[in-house]
Amino acid sequence: MDLNKVFEHNKKWVEAKLANSTNYFPQLCEGQKPEVLYIGCSDSRVTAEELMGAKAGEVFVHRNIANMVINIDLNVMSVIDYAVKHLEVKHIVVCGHYVCGGVKAAMEAQDLGLLNPWLRNIRDVYRMHKDELNSIEDETQRYDRLVELNVEEQSFNVLKVASVQKAINSRNLQVHSWVFDMHTGELIDLQIDMEAKLKEIMEIYDLGKY
Repeated sequence: MDLNKVFEHNKKWVEAKLANSTNYFPQLCEGQKPEVLYIGCSDSRVTAEELMGAKAGEVFVHRNIANMVINIDLNVMSVIDYAVKHLEVKHIVVCGHYVCGGVKAAMEAQDLGLLNPWLRNIRDVYRMHKDELNSIEDETQRYDRLVELNVEEQSFNVLKVASVQKAINSRNLQVHSWVFDMHTGELIDLQIDMEAKLKEIMEIYDLGKY
């Protein structure tokens, strides 16, 4: 990638935006009010705004390796807290993708150094669902299913956040589980019943009323 062309592209992009609206950039400076928080993978082939057809200001985005929501990761927890309390988003989307390198690495028995603590969280997802996953003989299908299960578990982790529970109770915040199929370009809604899942975990994770 020629970095000089990045600046050339930027100039053309600015010109195109100003041609459509001379107030485009002043309006951007007025602030943001996105309705969606998108938590996705850092994979360079998967871009949130492009997948969703979203414009600047419409989606608040957080990306990390394998779209993880880990309770001791201050980055993702700060993003969720800010999006829910201050931006008051209406939807939180956890979006994984097939052909995910992070999920693939977690399936392999090898020492990956600094990545080990991060990938252990995905391996824990495998452990929780090992009977189902081990019953899938085709490795690619098992890989795809782990991608889906990881998205589900990270979505459940979002439900465990106190500010999210309070927003669900007070203003009907919605949490969604999606997968991007890199083979077809299709976004897939896993159709997880988050309301039922929230009720299921309330015995242990009920924080929303305090």
